[in-house]
Amino acid sequence: MTLMSQLTLLPTDGVLIEARDSQSNHGEVFTRRWIVEFILDLVGYRAEEDLASLTVVEPACGSGAFLIPIVDRLVASAQLHKRDLAAAAGAIRAYDVLEQHAEAARMAVADRLGGHGFPAEESEKLANRWVTTSDFLLHDHVTSTADFVVGNPPYIRLEDVPRPLTDAYRRACPTMQGRSDIYVGFIEMGLRLLRSDGKLGYICADRWMRNQYGGALRQLITSSYAVETVVGMHDVDAFEEEVSAYPAIVVLRNSSQNAVNTIDAHEEFGPEDAVATSKWVDERTPTMKRVAAQGARLTTWFQGKPSWPAGNPARQALVADLESRFPPLENRTTGTRVGIGVATGCDEVYITADSEVVEPDRLLPLLLARDTVDGKADWSGHYLVNPWNGDGLVDLMAYPRLKEYFEANAERIRRRHVARKRPQSWYRTIDRVDPALRTREKLVLPDMKAQANPVLDRGESYPHHNLYFVVSEAWDLEVLGALLLSDVANALIGAYCVKMRGGTYRFQAQYIRRMRVPDPAGIDGRTRRQLAGAFRARDREAATELTAGVYGVDRSLLNAAVRR
Repeated sequence: MTLMSQLTLLPTDGVLIEARDSQSNHGEVFTRRWIVEFILDLVGYRAEEDLASLTVVEPACGSGAFLIPIVDRLVASAQLHKRDLAAAAGAIRAYDVLEQHAEAARMAVADRLGGHGFPAEESEKLANRWVTTSDFLLHDHVTSTADFVVGNPPYIRLEDVPRPLTDAYRRACPTMQGRSDIYVGFIEMGLRLLRSDGKLGYICADRWMRNQYGGALRQLITSSYAVETVVGMHDVDAFEEEVSAYPAIVVLRNSSQNAVNTIDAHEEFGPEDAVATSKWVDERTPTMKRVAAQGARLTTWFQGKPSWPAGNPARQALVADLESRFPPLENRTTGTRVGIGVATGCDEVYITADSEVVEPDRLLPLLLARDTVDGKADWSGHYLVNPWNGDGLVDLMAYPRLKEYFEANAERIRRRHVARKRPQSWYRTIDRVDPALRTREKLVLPDMKAQANPVLDRGESYPHHNLYFVVSEAWDLEVLGALLLSDVANALIGAYCVKMRGGTYRFQAQYIRRMRVPDPAGIDGRTRRQLAGAFRARDREAATELTAGVYGVDRSLLNAAVRR
């Protein structure tokens, strides 16, 4: 992994070339040899294959952490298949943007070939042919010319790259959207190089699988390529020095989607586990259980831009199964909608417990997250000072007490971004208030919880922005509340959401919307009554048992899926 710094752009024939201060610390971080061997095994780059007739690409070779094992396997393959390695000039294509790294890689390759008995002159020629000093993302590649693309691409936020170079990268790799990391481009470019049935195997941060900036790349992969293997390695000692990068190994293939090997590697995962895991992948058995890793072979994968669920293989298998069989919670057919409560931008002004501070019809009972801790909507007496009615912002001249209150707090209110952006409506809250939502029956869920805590509001208050709400035309909300209370919901949310310290989940609208639910009309009357009773009693165990039955989920799989 080469961390780039101190970038300077030099124009040359209309092409952007990076020049870097040769004295800078570029933070090269080496991948451990056994991890490299593991990746090569996973993609099938093995001496038993006729490697001299194939092409492997290493996009950011550094000083040769991947190149040396590649050379060893290529030499062994050439001997096994009686190939003249001197004729294998196209067997390896390696790149590094820094000349000092590329030159170090050439020297390491030549030395390695010499150690295998090749003459110095021949070794140097091959090393010079195989290693190129060039920016992989801006190099003039010929697409569909590689059988393998492997490596540990750079992990650098685009915001840390000079703007002209960022623009050039975005033009070259359109999936690098938003606050992307540069490895997104390395994945996209690597995929373009693959021949039919070729494989890409990288170890890099897994954030592109979850975050918004990876959406376009996930869309590209699921529409035009196949996910073959994903190995979560957050706690594995994969590098020669400690880095905080949440790494994962991903193997992608230029083919149609088939089954996917998903593996959760623990801190104890080591070389023997890697060998056993690659053997399990080859054998294509349904599951793998080791002390240091668990694996499952999923029959389906997740489509489109939405994030790829995280968690242990049992959880991913559960999510894949439910997504293949049930629609999302937010659904036009059932009139089910998920939203978030009102954000003010200045709670100390807009939230009050004083019922006399403004005109009575400008006070809206406000439900706070702390009002739901006991599993019921227990309003604490707080109000939203509400500048909205059904037609929009109210005329302050029609509400003299409201006008006086806002003007007395104008300095704090006007400091907000929304007030500076819209000075004519400076007294608005960030979000518009929907008057009909206050009187509507709704489920509310606190933003941050270790487990889902759906609470039923009978239409007595309006949710604050730390609460998400669910309204529906078709669902009995007590029945739906039991489904959301269950461990099935926790497994789904745990797979989708961002985890906070201590294992707390963020129950954000985008994740709640994506949860899978059955057709409410398909649940028999007896089960509906039992679910509603479990919700009212806050009986999570009963809700889980009933929900597992409704979904047709094996309880042992569910127990494994919710295990953190």
